Amino acid sequence: QVQLVESGGGTVQPGDSLKLSCGASGRTFTDETMGWFRQAPGKDREFVAGITWDAGGTWYASSVKGRFTVSRDNAKNLMYLQMNSLKPEDTAVYYCAVGSISGLITTLLKDFDFWGQGTQVTVSS
Repeated sequence: QVQLVESGGGTVQPGDSLKLSCGASGRTFTDETMGWFRQAPGKDREFVAGITWDAGGTWYASSVKGRFTVSRDNAKNLMYLQMNSLKPEDTAVYYCAVGSISGLITTLLKDFDFWGQGTQVTVSS
């Protein structure tokens, strides 16, 4: 049974930073694409950032590019999302996800098979 657990969410002010973590258990992830998504109240879940298994490829939604950085530590089965210069519009529940196709560069929810339960990020003054 694959389990993904996000942590690191919280309430911050505009301009602050947060670092989210995603821990994976149940099996060792080595070659799967991983990603971060978010869902704000009343909105669809949307792609935020993705990373290939060797971290050689990273890609971002235009709304977060230049402010967010995704990384991973395969030895520890961990993925991270460093979020800087946070804005109120970044407020959402953030989810980590694992895809099943090695090396796939994608922003589509359907390409990710395993999901965490989410962690709340609130940006408010």
